[in-house]
Amino acid sequence: MKRLNTEWSELENLILKDMSDGFISNLTIQRQYFPNDEDQVGAAKALLRLQDTYNLDTDTISKGNLPGVKHKSFLTAEDCFELGKVAYTEADYYHTELWMDQALRQLDEGEVSTIDKVSVLDYLSYAVYQQGDLDKALLLTKKLLELDPEHQRANGNLKYFEYIMAKEKDVNKSASDEQSDQKTTMKKKGIAVDYLPERQKYEMLCRGEGIKMTPRRQKKLFCRYHDGNRNPKFILAPAKQEDEWDKPRIIRFHDIISDAEIEIVKDLAKPRLRRATISNPITGDLETVHYRISKSAWLSGYEDPVVSRINMRIQDLTGLDVSTAEELQVANYGVGGQYEPHFDFARKDEPDAFKELGTGNRIATWLFYMSDVSAGGATVFPEVGASVWPKKGTAVFWYNLFASGEGDYSTRHAACPVLVGNKWVSNKWLHERGQEFRRPCTLSELE
Repeated sequence: MKRLNTEWSELENLILKDMSDGFISNLTIQRQYFPNDEDQVGAAKALLRLQDTYNLDTDTISKGNLPGVKHKSFLTAEDCFELGKVAYTEADYYHTELWMDQALRQLDEGEVSTIDKVSVLDYLSYAVYQQGDLDKALLLTKKLLELDPEHQRANGNLKYFEYIMAKEKDVNKSASDEQSDQKTTMKKKGIAVDYLPERQKYEMLCRGEGIKMTPRRQKKLFCRYHDGNRNPKFILAPAKQEDEWDKPRIIRFHDIISDAEIEIVKDLAKPRLRRATISNPITGDLETVHYRISKSAWLSGYEDPVVSRINMRIQDLTGLDVSTAEELQVANYGVGGQYEPHFDFARKDEPDAFKELGTGNRIATWLFYMSDVSAGGATVFPEVGASVWPKKGTAVFWYNLFASGEGDYSTRHAACPVLVGNKWVSNKWLHERGQEFRRPCTLSELE
């Protein structure tokens, strides 16, 4: 009686009450935390970057057949179409063709989609034409007109393509034709707008196809226990050292940061994470760039005892003074996150790079790996062919400058794109000031 009398009327009043205003205002508030157009385009570009770096075909990505993936995510024909459109907007016709082709293939297999073949063929035919394959462009345009005979742009393109082909038949194909063939080949390979001369070597190293060290050189690499030159903190519990590379000398320290310390550092950094920037060598201003995709934050030693303890650990193990070093930088790389080949030290053409700090050049780099990465995310050195793979709880260390103060150009390195998972690192850049007696100069420039 009570339920159907008293409680029923309460339920009735609740249903009749208009809750839409509160619901809509809550949606509006939450919207600020959602991804925007820039994020969506950035994610699409990241997929294209991963496709090139790790030699993945469109079908592999679309079906989610990636290494280390347990729960696969599939791309619909519409997703493939959108990826193609992002590439098209960037005038990247190589990737436009690949992804429009994949969208068309999925539609041909009977996938139900909001996009139609006409739209796909429209982009595809133009992308193929832009790469110099006129025969295929003509074929695709005719296929489009079979589906939509009234398509205005396709009818115009058909006449234009036929006119060019007729003109080409009349022209004597000799040297000029050979040159156009060379250009076509270049385009077909998909040479990126942001072309790097070392890109091929860098991407090979990211895939684990790097230069193999000779047995003679490998024999000179050792594992050892290191006590920080009889440092009291490490006499009873020495650090585990492993030589990763000989020239430049890259050393890995194992079990050097605990899981508890990692979580504290991450918790401190998370609220402050912002898109990573680089210093413009001409203006000196900080700016975001396409070749550094990550989020970073800076932590000072006085903020937390853990940060202070980590800084002192770096000093004890390297023998270098950290009082002149930069703050601990924490970086997070999501899927597609990367930092293309760069130097940590300032070159001679950048004399004012660290002028404001007044501590000289970056003498050395210490890099903590604070997570394992399911696939990708290696630190590679294209100049020498070294690849260092992330392992949680370890750190790598190398000198950026010779003892003479000259820059070691073989330390040019990169953070490979993360293919699957999430990569957390933190690094400490140590500077020249304060190291005068800890690492004395030598008479030779290259020592």
